Amino acid sequence: MGPEAWLTLAVLGAVVLSLARELASPAATILGGVFALLILGVLEPEQAFQGFSNPATITIAALYVVSRAVRASGGLGQLLSRALGDGPGTRRTLARLMIPSAAFSGFLNNTPLVATLAPMVREWATARGRSPSRFLMPLSFAAILGGLTTTIGTSTTLVVSGVLAQEGLGAFSLFEVTRVGLPLAVAGLATAILTTPKLLPERASSTTEIRAKGRDYTFRMRVEPDGPLVGHTIAGAGLRNLAGVYLARVDRGDRQIAPVSPDEELYGGDLLTFVGEVDHVADLRTMTGLESTEDVHVDLLEGRGHRFYEVVLGANSPLVGETLKSIGFRERYDAAVMAIHRAGARVHEKLGEATLHVGDVLLVLGDPGFEQRWVDQRDFLLVTTLGEAPHDDPRLTRLSIGTLLGIIVLAGLGVLPILHASLLGVLVLVVGRVLTVSQARDAVDLDVILIVAGSFGLGAAVEASGLAMQAANLAEGIASSGGVVAALAVVMLATLVLTELISNTAAAALMVPIALDVAEVAGAEPRGFAVAVAMMASASFLTPIGYQTNTIVYGLGGYRYSDYWRLGLPLTIVVFAITLTLAPVLY
Repeated sequence: MGPEAWLTLAVLGAVVLSLARELASPAATILGGVFALLILGVLEPEQAFQGFSNPATITIAALYVVSRAVRASGGLGQLLSRALGDGPGTRRTLARLMIPSAAFSGFLNNTPLVATLAPMVREWATARGRSPSRFLMPLSFAAILGGLTTTIGTSTTLVVSGVLAQEGLGAFSLFEVTRVGLPLAVAGLATAILTTPKLLPERASSTTEIRAKGRDYTFRMRVEPDGPLVGHTIAGAGLRNLAGVYLARVDRGDRQIAPVSPDEELYGGDLLTFVGEVDHVADLRTMTGLESTEDVHVDLLEGRGHRFYEVVLGANSPLVGETLKSIGFRERYDAAVMAIHRAGARVHEKLGEATLHVGDVLLVLGDPGFEQRWVDQRDFLLVTTLGEAPHDDPRLTRLSIGTLLGIIVLAGLGVLPILHASLLGVLVLVVGRVLTVSQARDAVDLDVILIVAGSFGLGAAVEASGLAMQAANLAEGIASSGGVVAALAVVMLATLVLTELISNTAAAALMVPIALDVAEVAGAEPRGFAVAVAMMASASFLTPIGYQTNTIVYGLGGYRYSDYWRLGLPLTIVVFAITLTLAPVLY
């Protein structure tokens, strides 16, 4: 290999390491890699920044706005309620949930779709005494599978389409990938529906199992030093028989008292650790003689109209790796965290000092405007108001769904390119006052756009440095002994591994130039290799952090890391096998 290829390989290795170990945010890491390659002379400026003018990047931004409009209208909630109904049987319910979700995911961004449906699915399940964990991961996987069926179903396919256009091979039409994606989706949905009851365990807290409503949290209160509860026993203070909440431990200096006797006397400054349902937190907050420990700033939130919210932290959140104290949560968000839930368990350490992780669910006390301020920001992957039904507006529903259908028809029939149809849809939504200009702007996930744009630069470096051709030459030996199918299998396997380590779009952008060169060396149709890369880059079922929809349901479902392997591995095998079978036949 030449010096430029070695430099490119070194930079890509550093990027993958940083992304895998979460040393920096994905957007900063990928753009940092592009800047390094530009400074080292591997890339020219027009190559490094070509992703910012690529139609795929602009299309992804436009489709985020369309998805936001559909989500805001409340129409998805209506359709979900009708689809789920009250029928018995886990597999029947899974079919009613997953098939419509996959259908919508073929035309809407997966992340907003799952962010809208996941809280509703959980409320539906808990209200009927069923474990939400049986339905939330399948919802995420259905969105991923549905996204494989069209070019606009996922940003990954749009990135592959953009690279093809750059190489002069022509972008994908709206339904070009459907020939492979639809059989994949059907087989994947069938696999998930049949295997979920056996492979996916129920994950729920003891309170959920007993009461079939809500989820357990741990939160702390302090006995006011000069308050009316000092000197009273636990029973006498009314802390013994609380509805839905129990006192688990008392911390007095260096002493921990657990279990707590009803005759234990309270001292000023005692830290009381409670466990219970989130709906009952407000009752303790208003009890005279108790104050929150998280921290005294909670007192500033006292007043009418405050609500409890659940927020989920994504990989791009500035809170990940920080503590509530170091990030200055109260001052930054004008809200207070009352509890943290992580991977099916409560965080018992002091909340202000707990390091926050991707997928953590925070119980937040905030004012009524908290959700509106943060719902479309990168700080939280999901913001949902506890115990509040979504609002439906028939006019907004009709206009937003009609606009989406219009985009599908115009692009599907070839009347307009996908980019033009998407931008026209955004214009209709803003002029029709479904969204304001500021709401449309906030709907665009800037981190995703930066990742997509930067990924094009990394892909260009792989091609320009000769690294792609070197990889193709290595695959030539495999192709000569095992044929084109063997070469395709190697490309697919490399894409699959890469997509679990870094973002889907970055994996696709890096692998497409290699796949095209491998196809050329092997004497195969390049579009078949490109479609295979798009399918495998999107098939992220094995980890909760490999895809944003997986992260959303990770905390809400109380899943453990290994749960994704239980259900995800069979799906990955199915997707791999069908893609490897269909791509050579169809292309």
